[in-house]
Amino acid sequence: MSRPEITLWCEAKFISPYVMSVYVALQEKGLSCVLKTVDLNQGEHQQPGWQGYSLTRRVPLLEIDHFQLSESSAITEYLDERFAPPQWERLYPVDIEKRARARQIQAWLRSDLMPIREERPTEVVFSGEKRPPLSDAGKHAAQKLCDIAGGLLAHGGANLFGEWCIADSDLALMLNRLVLNGDEIPERLADYATFQWQRASVQRFAALSAKRAG
Repeated sequence: MSRPEITLWCEAKFISPYVMSVYVALQEKGLSCVLKTVDLNQGEHQQPGWQGYSLTRRVPLLEIDHFQLSESSAITEYLDERFAPPQWERLYPVDIEKRARARQIQAWLRSDLMPIREERPTEVVFSGEKRPPLSDAGKHAAQKLCDIAGGLLAHGGANLFGEWCIADSDLALMLNRLVLNGDEIPERLADYATFQWQRASVQRFAALSAKRAG
């Protein structure tokens, strides 16, 4: 089977959690791609002439042959269906309920916990920045994150659902917003986030970010 031409449009600093999720998915599938960047701070993605234009004018944007798709969880689901086992590695659990739960976790991380995202931006994770103590709203969001993550990982395993899935990387990044800033979270969750961060696909993305920062 011939492999399609794949382009992944990214924000220029490689610090987006959503770009990371798609990049990790491509790495896990063993799919090579051309990386192209767009400067969000300069509004390049809002210009009509942007070559990566799609329905939402957002990154990440995946281009495969003549098909374009944005929104990170939609992309990872598409990749898992188009490049399916047994030839390709899985991004989501086999079990239908676990797969639905993984998608729920992804949707939750993208739509909730705004105080954490605001007070612990991904510069904390990828650039080593340190931020002031959390506000009351930030503490409340952090407690919610830890309570839910603690419940999801109450089984004591290294991954959410036995085998690794893409939701593990997404959850680890959210937890690392706190861990890498020095905020106190349960040791079990900190260990989980640290373990997930050592995955080769995640480390490759972190290296891209470090290269841009350097």
